[in-house]
Amino acid sequence: MREQDEPLRVVVADDHPVYREGLATLLASVPGLTVVGTAADGVEAVRLAREEQPDVVVMDVQMPGLDGIEATRQVTGESPSVGVVVLTMSEDDGTVFSAVRAGARGYLLKGADQEEVVRAITTVAAGGAVFGASLARRIAEFFAAAPAGPAAAFPQLTAREREVLELVAAGRNNAQIAATLYLSPKTVRNNVSNVLTKLQVADRAEAIVRAREAGLGR
Repeated sequence: MREQDEPLRVVVADDHPVYREGLATLLASVPGLTVVGTAADGVEAVRLAREEQPDVVVMDVQMPGLDGIEATRQVTGESPSVGVVVLTMSEDDGTVFSAVRAGARGYLLKGADQEEVVRAITTVAAGGAVFGASLARRIAEFFAAAPAGPAAAFPQLTAREREVLELVAAGRNNAQIAATLYLSPKTVRNNVSNVLTKLQVADRAEAIVRAREAGLGR
């Protein structure tokens, strides 16, 4: 249990070394904050969160090995007391909603200034949520329109695997999926393989049935 006068303990996870170390140095200079670790990928972020039990993890989305969305899901699943603030270049709805479903309580764009980042960390550490006015409105509208159904389906999939499954369920082949998501054919094949394994289905056809039953691909 953290004493009230103790600094907030923060982990910074970002695969870009200059940004990661710069942000860590910046946060460490703020009174009331201490950086207890930095991670270059999602696996390291999950390990640090488990070992250090920080108040907040500042999490990038695009990271190798394990992306920030899946890392957020694992961190919040293992340690509900650890708050996650997603810090990313992307404000597209898919990424925002995936982060929220994964358990993030903060979502900032990388253009945010120091004051905004610090405010988000302190708010999330206190149990609040920070998404910015426009993002908060879109999140509220999304969940009001779809309180249940596909959003809650297949939590074991990463954000990218969900996107791939959505297109598989819509009847797209691998080449079409690669073109739609700007991925290489090999990456699409790997994602489809991961989806089949995680859904414990024998083939693509069975995956389509499971996905459509859950409301995807319509």
